Amino acid sequence: MSQHFIPAVILAGGAARRMGGGDKPLRLIQNRPILDWIIARLSPQTHPIAINANGDPSRFNSYGFDILPDHAPDIGPMAGILAALEWVAPRDPTVTHVLTVSGDTPFLPADLVGSLVKAVSDRPTAMAVAKSAGRIHPAIALWPVTAREMIAKALNAEEGRRVESWLGIFDAEIIEWTVVPYDPFFNVNTPADIDDAEKTANLIFRPE
Repeated sequence: MSQHFIPAVILAGGAARRMGGGDKPLRLIQNRPILDWIIARLSPQTHPIAINANGDPSRFNSYGFDILPDHAPDIGPMAGILAALEWVAPRDPTVTHVLTVSGDTPFLPADLVGSLVKAVSDRPTAMAVAKSAGRIHPAIALWPVTAREMIAKALNAEEGRRVESWLGIFDAEIIEWTVVPYDPFFNVNTPADIDDAEKTANLIFRPE
């Protein structure tokens, strides 16, 4: 399984209530949308990339990616994950997994895809999930394409809406990253987090 043939979907369908609404991925860090940061991190690692978002898709037109609405409204991240699986399944039958990442995580690690792929390279029905600082990040994961029908059936029955509940079902491998000098899975949820993200960005691009 080559990492460059792993499709990725950025989950940008959240309501951003703690940010006062709007699109968190379009909030700025160093005058660049968070989405730009995410794409810059993912592009060398995976292809193709799509964005899971609801509402008018034209606000993302400049990125040139497929825009995937949620499978159903008000379900949460699992609706976006199912949309990702349904996008991937008919594209290429040889693709076994799709990567999902949160749309508010600007500092994803450069070895994200390679490390997750390595964990499930010989297990097409398993999933691999990121972890840092003792915390699992279930939305940042490689999902097996074979999970599509099971997840769809559960969501249609109003079950399985917690992302964490699927980790045991799909025998997830948990891969942990260091948080030194910064947490690569830091996520922006509040205006205060924007300030913290600015500090981290300054650390990343600190002049030598």
